[in-house]
Amino acid sequence: MNVENTEWKKILIPYEHAVEELKVKFKSIRNELRTIGEYSPIEFVTGRVKKVSSIIEKARKLDVSHEEIPDKIEDIAGIRIMCQFVEDIYTVVDYIRDRDGEDLEVVLEKDYINNYKDSGYRSYHVVIKYPIHTALGPKNILAEIQIRTLAMNFWAIIEHSLKYKYKQQIPPHINERLKKAADAAFKLDQEMSEIRHEIRQAQKFFEVRSNTVSSILQSIQSLYISGRTREANEFQERFYRLWEKGEMLELKLLDREIDKLIEKHEVYD
Repeated sequence: MNVENTEWKKILIPYEHAVEELKVKFKSIRNELRTIGEYSPIEFVTGRVKKVSSIIEKARKLDVSHEEIPDKIEDIAGIRIMCQFVEDIYTVVDYIRDRDGEDLEVVLEKDYINNYKDSGYRSYHVVIKYPIHTALGPKNILAEIQIRTLAMNFWAIIEHSLKYKYKQQIPPHINERLKKAADAAFKLDQEMSEIRHEIRQAQKFFEVRSNTVSSILQSIQSLYISGRTREANEFQERFYRLWEKGEMLELKLLDREIDKLIEKHEVYD
């Protein structure tokens, strides 16, 4: 391993830590909201540390010296948060602003949704300063959080691949089609926003149904394990009948009935 590679590895360690910590923070928000039965504006979270070659290329493009890279390259550490609806993006931005001064500092915001790029690119970027504790002491690093819808993300991935293929010089006729695709993707986001109430209700119904079914099956399994085979068989037959009919209310009542039986036996056993 040469000296330059070793030096870069040392430089990038805190950025790697930052990416992992930030991913955990936003996934925890999503999981907490879902656990308490609330809607989560965060669909999923990804992150990466920029490759050394990309850092050097960007520094050269921006005329940034090696020593200036930590202060002038904002996206060495990058987090991407995907949302279902455009409205969710601004909710996530509010989450980030609420943490400003606590475990991070908001440095800059770039709204590429209301002010989209000429290419058609849409997303919301928040540049933050994030404190990291390393083996060599504390360090504040810059990180970029990109928040976008699934449709915006699909388009951005395709554009990135084409830029790589054509070395940043995408042919005009493909650029024109990309712009049309970006408009179409945003139109899809707008249509989904118009019916988001119905979509969220449907998702909520599916989640409640899934949780109820899971609870019933686990409870029936508990009855089998405890030796109450007769009751378990009876409940299982009732469950299959209700499942085929799609009776949600009846499934909830069955779930409560099984729970009460289990609690009763736990008291007297």
